[in-house]
Amino acid sequence: MSPSGGVTRNTLRQQIADALRDEVLAGRLPPGREFTVKQIAEQYGVSATPVREALFDLSAQGLLASDQHRGFQVREFTVADYRAMAEARALVVEGLFRNPAERVAVRPEGLASIRRRAAEAVRAAKGGDLDVLIGYDLRFWRELGQFVLNPYIADFLTRLRVQAWVFAVHRLRRDGMDENVLWFGHEELVEAIARGDREQVHAAMHSYYAHALAWADRLEARETGRRAAPAPPDPMSSPDPMGSADLMGSADLMGSADLMGSSDLMGSADSMGSAKPPLRPMTAASPESPASPEPPGHCA
Repeated sequence: MSPSGGVTRNTLRQQIADALRDEVLAGRLPPGREFTVKQIAEQYGVSATPVREALFDLSAQGLLASDQHRGFQVREFTVADYRAMAEARALVVEGLFRNPAERVAVRPEGLASIRRRAAEAVRAAKGGDLDVLIGYDLRFWRELGQFVLNPYIADFLTRLRVQAWVFAVHRLRRDGMDENVLWFGHEELVEAIARGDREQVHAAMHSYYAHALAWADRLEARETGRRAAPAPPDPMSSPDPMGSADLMGSADLMGSADLMGSSDLMGSADSMGSAKPPLRPMTAASPESPASPEPPGHCA
């Protein structure tokens, strides 16, 4: 195969993977939905080879499960899986905080773009626009993740954020908007990072955990019929329970805060997309698409 042919196939493979990931994140491919390579190839009008490669890529990312007899299906994440995602993030972030100067480096020139992502994510969450929220939220955390000096850690945490959205999206649409689930701390976290305010970064992290685990308790209570415990107070308004109030000294030591993936688990309960077909031919992505380019008026 010529080099140009290889590039073309790899590009098509990525386009198919991105399109299917968007369908899953939008909830149009619900958990448990089964399909084959042949069905996807016919849907998109392409050959089986790049489709098969794309599906295996998504399987490796934990979004699909594969069976040699039944094909592929969208993975069903449980409440226990969700809690494990939060625990995994916490363990990694705590490890980064042991010596953040060697593991993270904030680039001040990147904060302006991240501030815009934060503002748009909060606006979408408060407006109940789940599609837009997912898109801005993932870009927000991905850009913060670029401050992490170890690309394997950054990739791992990005994968967890996407998986958590796959867990969350259909539940948010099913249950309707719940203000106890929503986390609006994007902007506060960015400013704490910019100031090098370790206490407030810790508080934002705990705010995320409180929301995530309280939501998990309510979901589990619904499934088992037991009564859920009330949501814990928001640590953003209380002293930092994690450590001292001293500052790290400079913003370039604060980048590990972005690893929380906080609001990637949270969202509004907009019913967007519920009437759309489960699979669509690949077209130019809309501004609301989770993997779409930056909406007009914002820099990439």
